[in-house]
Amino acid sequence: MFPRLLITFIAVFLGAASLSTAVAQEYDLVINNGRVMDPETMYDDIANVGIKDGRIVAITKEKITGKEKIDASGHVVAPGFIDTHYHAVDPFATKMALRDGVTTGMDLEAGAFNVKQWYDKKAESGWQVNYGTVTGMSFVRMSVLDPEAGVSDTVDFSNQGPYTAAAAADGVAGWSLTKSSLDQMNQILGTMDEDLRQGALGIGVSLAYMARGVLSYEMFSAQRVAANYGRLTAVHTRYHLNKDTPTEAPIAFDEIFTNAMLLDAPLLMAHNNDYGWWEIEEKLQLARAKGLNMWSEYYPYYGGSTFVGADFLRPANWVDNYGYKYEDTIYDPVDDAMLTDETYAALVKKEPGRSVVVYMLYRKPWMSTWLTVPHMTVASDAMAGVGPDGKLLPWDADWSEYRGHPRTSGTRGAVFRMAREQGVPLMFTISQASYWVAKHLGDTGLKSMQERGRLQVGKVADITIFDPEKITDNSTFKVGEHGIPSTGIPYVVVNGVVVVKDSKVLPVKPGKPIRFPVEQSGRFEPINVGTWIDKTTISPNPEKFPVKGPDDSGAGAAINK
Repeated sequence: MFPRLLITFIAVFLGAASLSTAVAQEYDLVINNGRVMDPETMYDDIANVGIKDGRIVAITKEKITGKEKIDASGHVVAPGFIDTHYHAVDPFATKMALRDGVTTGMDLEAGAFNVKQWYDKKAESGWQVNYGTVTGMSFVRMSVLDPEAGVSDTVDFSNQGPYTAAAAADGVAGWSLTKSSLDQMNQILGTMDEDLRQGALGIGVSLAYMARGVLSYEMFSAQRVAANYGRLTAVHTRYHLNKDTPTEAPIAFDEIFTNAMLLDAPLLMAHNNDYGWWEIEEKLQLARAKGLNMWSEYYPYYGGSTFVGADFLRPANWVDNYGYKYEDTIYDPVDDAMLTDETYAALVKKEPGRSVVVYMLYRKPWMSTWLTVPHMTVASDAMAGVGPDGKLLPWDADWSEYRGHPRTSGTRGAVFRMAREQGVPLMFTISQASYWVAKHLGDTGLKSMQERGRLQVGKVADITIFDPEKITDNSTFKVGEHGIPSTGIPYVVVNGVVVVKDSKVLPVKPGKPIRFPVEQSGRFEPINVGTWIDKTTISPNPEKFPVKGPDDSGAGAAINK
């Protein structure tokens, strides 16, 4: 008995000595007296957090000291909020997002063209939040189908305007409306494969904007390009706004859902906040029960935002098909006016890349339910930080100068306010804002997301500190109030560095790339008629049955010669 007691005593003594050593050291940053909440382990207690070299190294009840201290009394210490629908890839919009608690912003819908150069430029300039991107199918299609646009440099949402205008200057936006030939399809898929080789997080498909151009086989092939790497496809589906059979929104979801299931590939349903969202969520839950890595996003607004030249806003669709009026539904935040038939036509001709707000009041009754759906994650669809002249604002501009959708500055504030008013458990809302995003991305093999979205020892110190009783949005659709920051989020920490202090954004750039390792060679095999025949058919007598693929009538058939 005595030896066993002695061994137990020694183990306890050594454990206490180890804890004392950890507590005794000086940290780079300590966060004291906060309510530490971790959705993965369900840890929820008042504790002190010690951070060193960008990582959490202690969560303890013991007193700890550091070079820098934050008193988080009365506040929640949560894993930093992660945004997967983040078009705010410019300094001012990122500044707004930081005030909303964001520590990582990734544009997984529009993405970027020339991913290597995109990451190189972000690293060269430095970034305030962690950053990542997918290969953007719309930009890649533009590079192939609109050669007059001159897409060669890296393109993302922040600089797409001139390219979009140039692509439409001849009257046909090829990236949106042109059906690819086989050669063009192979160019598109090969370019996206190169971006994936360079570490892109997956493929982003703005399919609603290319509904009349992208063939179903091109969509299937694009998802297969991402699946070859085990990476996600994030899709804004083909019939996103439609409720009319046979082109209703859930049918558009079924297109990409079927592809992802057959390819055993990760899938992110971009902003599942329109007609049929309930059917889509039910299918996603059934898919996860089968072990598939699929999830969705929402933002807490009845108004959306897009560029005025979007194909689905054309009169034949928006007015004649949907029955909407521009003066009731489309608001130009730059000119502070609802559009009319005449001003819509003029703006499309003059500046097709300008962002406008689209009001969809029928969404209002759904919004409270989105707060309660597991694995339906918060993603702002944040827009670029433009001012009254339609140009990007400098980092130090006043909040009131921003002209755009209030979701850029207020999404998390709105979600936490609405959840508080509705009595949604706080841990659940934190999961929507952070953990479930990191969980699904981490399950694709993305190491940097396996280390974020949690408040645990050993994880990266991306932390958002907020007052659960006061966190709220303040931005509205009124001019001058589009960019008013959320309040109740006094501190934001990115990679162990305080970026928001006492509700003021500091001029520091600790953001890190969220990226897969660069690979030595690509994985794409061009689509070829002969190869397709060999794989999918028997081999008849070639003299009696000459091998023929579908003809190339200009419609870009899936496997034409």
